Amino acid sequence: METEQKVTALAQAMEATGFAQAKAADMQMILQAQGLADWAGFAASWDDLGLDGFMADGGRYRRRRFAAFAAGPDGIRRKPHQPHYQSRDYNALNGGIARWFDPVTDAVAAHPATTAVLRMCHGLFTRLTAPDRRPEHWHVEMHQFRIEAQAGAEGRPTPEGLHRDGVDWVLVLLVRRENVAEGETSITSLDKTLMSRFTLAEPMDAALVDDGRVFHGVTAVHPLDPEKPAFRDVLVITFRHE
Repeated sequence: METEQKVTALAQAMEATGFAQAKAADMQMILQAQGLADWAGFAASWDDLGLDGFMADGGRYRRRRFAAFAAGPDGIRRKPHQPHYQSRDYNALNGGIARWFDPVTDAVAAHPATTAVLRMCHGLFTRLTAPDRRPEHWHVEMHQFRIEAQAGAEGRPTPEGLHRDGVDWVLVLLVRRENVAEGETSITSLDKTLMSRFTLAEPMDAALVDDGRVFHGVTAVHPLDPEKPAFRDVLVITFRHE
């Protein structure tokens, strides 16, 4: 019952404002109800991400893997590996081309943490979509991101700035922060009026976004100790109509 109340609170916040901020303890409870297990093993997979070679700003601070899924009444299944594409209307910096990233490994795609997150998103985002607009199957994309920072070289989680992703729904789930400062999330209305600022600080802190109603962005991260590795790991899940 408590878990359902927390899911309902997220849904109500998103209906009211177009976004929700979820604390780690609440997300952990929600995801455990969907079968979450071996979070440590899941988080460790971020140590095995390839460099994003499509950064139009020339940056070498982003590592990632990518996968696509279909989610419907018959469950969630992985699609064949495919490129990630955004039009330049939504991503003026890196959009307009098909970007082929390293695939999410089979082990991570089938991991109970991944399955729990996808199940949670499917239930919540379907609930938030009017019945006459619900697709038979959602197109789902999964992004593992690591943003690295060095002395004199900041890491930019959203180098395109405040943006929309060109989808229906977005989940940003913090996996790990190591030796970084800043990385503050901003949510604005479509006329760019600031609605909220907050920092995803603890593993499983999350932001959920109705992409049609708000913009979101994250400030650059910098190392606290320039002599040590510094990075911000997040999981991004998007749902859109096929």
